[in-house]
Amino acid sequence: MALWFECKVRYDKMQENGAVKRVNEPYIVDALSFTEAESRIIEEMKPFISGEFTISAVKKTKIAEIFYDATGDKYYMVKYNIITLDERSGAEKKSAVFTLVQAADFDSALVNFREGMKGTLADFEIASIAETPVMDVFALELDSKKDKE
Repeated sequence: MALWFECKVRYDKMQENGAVKRVNEPYIVDALSFTEAESRIIEEMKPFISGEFTISAVKKTKIAEIFYDATGDKYYMVKYNIITLDERSGAEKKSAVFTLVQAADFDSALVNFREGMKGTLADFEIASIAETPVMDVFALELDSKKDKE
């Protein structure tokens, strides 16, 4: 299971009108620790940012899974509840789970989420779907050549 960290990167960004504006943008990184998350976001951002940048924050997220869609340019946080039955009391119990879904708009986020959840045996209900300010997600990619060395 992946550990997802939100890393905020502060840098000077050229706006469409030509003005330079200081921005603080969030990115999601797959890492094992805060130190590794910071190191990975620095390496991932180097090719995209000219000039200096700083990592203003690194925090763990509650994201359990990410559903990707190459046609999507936004990320939506889907909170859903897994419904279980307590055998002793007979009461229904709900456990919240968070999933990040890449999509072009709200409707496609819902479709992508439902597609990603196909085959799930547990009963669940969607509690909320909200657009996030996340700019990009950097999942850990294991290179088979590096692993062999």
